[in-house]
Amino acid sequence: MNTQVINKILNSNAGLGALALRVPVGIILAAHGAQKLFGWFGGYGLEGTGQWMASIGLEPGYLMALLAGSAEFFGGLALVFGLLTRPAAAVSAFTMVVAIFSTHIDNGLFMSNNGYEFALALLAATVALAIQGGGVYAVDNGLSSILADGSNRNAVQPAGRAA
Repeated sequence: MNTQVINKILNSNAGLGALALRVPVGIILAAHGAQKLFGWFGGYGLEGTGQWMASIGLEPGYLMALLAGSAEFFGGLALVFGLLTRPAAAVSAFTMVVAIFSTHIDNGLFMSNNGYEFALALLAATVALAIQGGGVYAVDNGLSSILADGSNRNAVQPAGRAA
């Protein structure tokens, strides 16, 4: 396992700003995913969302609803906790790009016309988190410490020294 790559994914010096960004964005994404997956908060669940997605050309609709709902729900929860923040944010950002161009772009910018304003704001936030990571109070920091401790224990020790 290449711990350098994993540490680059987990490490973040972003501070409290990332926390202030990832928690509300994660809650919003998780709630929208719950609408798609479970029908919570006035959503249509997988069947209804899948039928709608098929009607706008995202086929197979059920699978697209499952993918979008999972990316939003599980990615949102990951952002709230700061768990694998960069990958979760990248997947969420991709989901917002798809939402913008498949649903909202023809309606202009403003939400009042079902435009892409809100999806664009979520895209900007998730791209920022993908770049900067989870910041302080993220589970990623604990995982990074565990990996660093594990790699130090496995390091070759000079002759005559115990690890």
